[in-house]
Order: sequence, then C-alpha cells, then structure tokens
Amino acid sequence: MADGDAFRAEMSRTLAHDPYGHGSSSVAGERDRREATIGGAIVLYYVSGTVLTVTVVRMVALG
Repeated sequence: MADGDAFRAEMSRTLAHDPYGHGSSSVAGERDRREATIGGAIVLYYVSGTVLTVTVVRMVALG
C-alpha cells in the first residue's frame, strides 16, 4: 500500500460503488459497520446510506 493513488482508485472501484459487497462482512452484527480487504489493507468502515457516505475508521496495511 505504498501508492496512495492506487489505494484510492481501488476504494473507488469497489466500496464506493457497493459498500455492502466486494467481500465485506458485517462487524458485531451491525449491518452498517463493515470490514473488507481492499488494496492490500484491512479496512473497517461505517456506511451511511442517508448521506451516501463511507467513513473509514481503521485501516491496517498488510505486508
């Protein structure tokens, strides 16, 4: 994940279009609290459908 532009592009290609898809899973039984592996990082995020926002709250680089 050394390339920030590549990571942002991967986030746009995947979560921006379908935050509930792309291999994501709910965390602690909350549908809007999600976790997914995107662009070489584990990303924990919240989805807000009312304002069309995905908020990343924690990101851990793999490797």
